[in-house]
Amino acid sequence: MDFNTKNEKTKAGYIGIIGRPNVGKSTLMNRIIGQKIAITSAKPQTTRNIIQTVVTKKNVQMVFLDTPGIHKSKNRLGDFMVRSAKSVVNDADLVMWLVEPTDYIGAGEKAIVEILKTLTVPVILVINKVDTVKKEEVLHFIDTYRKEMDFAEIVPVSALKGNNVDELTDVIASYLPEGPFLFDEDTVTDLSEREIAAEIIREKALRLLKDEIPHGIAVTIDKMEFKKGLCNVDATVLCEKESHKGMIIGKGGNMLKKIGTAAREDMEKLLDIQVNLHLWVKVRGNWRDDEHLLKDLGYLKDTEK
Repeated sequence: MDFNTKNEKTKAGYIGIIGRPNVGKSTLMNRIIGQKIAITSAKPQTTRNIIQTVVTKKNVQMVFLDTPGIHKSKNRLGDFMVRSAKSVVNDADLVMWLVEPTDYIGAGEKAIVEILKTLTVPVILVINKVDTVKKEEVLHFIDTYRKEMDFAEIVPVSALKGNNVDELTDVIASYLPEGPFLFDEDTVTDLSEREIAAEIIREKALRLLKDEIPHGIAVTIDKMEFKKGLCNVDATVLCEKESHKGMIIGKGGNMLKKIGTAAREDMEKLLDIQVNLHLWVKVRGNWRDDEHLLKDLGYLKDTEK
């Protein structure tokens, strides 16, 4: 990133990242900030809350709001996710709409277009995963989306490989308003260490369990205690059925051990300290429709009315 430092005036603003599930929103955000904050998975709807990350480069501060993918919800958790995503576009200074490289624009994408057309802030179309198609096809995809609405910019990228991501951040910076920084320069995220730890454990469970169980798992951090170069963490993985509990634990506890080992390694990298992680598994039927439990887990922060 090569921002202009001759002008002493600073620029800062909120950038909402919106899109259908599994288009690579969290991967792109992690790539831009240079470290892993949002969890990623091949499964859609991995992100459940709005995750805020901050990138400060010289005289520009970009505050990214990674949202849950917009989808047809099937429970109270899904309702919350979709509502959260829609609220971001109304509060942001700039919106990035992430899409996949395709010439087919389905009903889901058209619904997002209708939301974006109501905005008064600039909308940047980001065509992700261009590393999966031929270069000559990208212009065709750009033309397809350009017919839907008037975008401030259209930028093709590969969040996974980093292609054109620096160029994207330059474009973003050019549209941010002048003003003071919104956070301290060393701020990276508004998530607490407990929240990040819970997200790391959930990601490892999703990756290792693959298609064996649905998205009906959540993680609570029961204890997070720092003592003399060691962080002791007790966490519980919640699931909806007894059969899921058996799959998460695995034969002889093998799967739970794999989840714990992978999560501990990521926690140690993030916290830069040795981590002692203990995991338990509990069954809470239909927790995704339990308003009180959703609030305890950090969802439904804006109380439903």
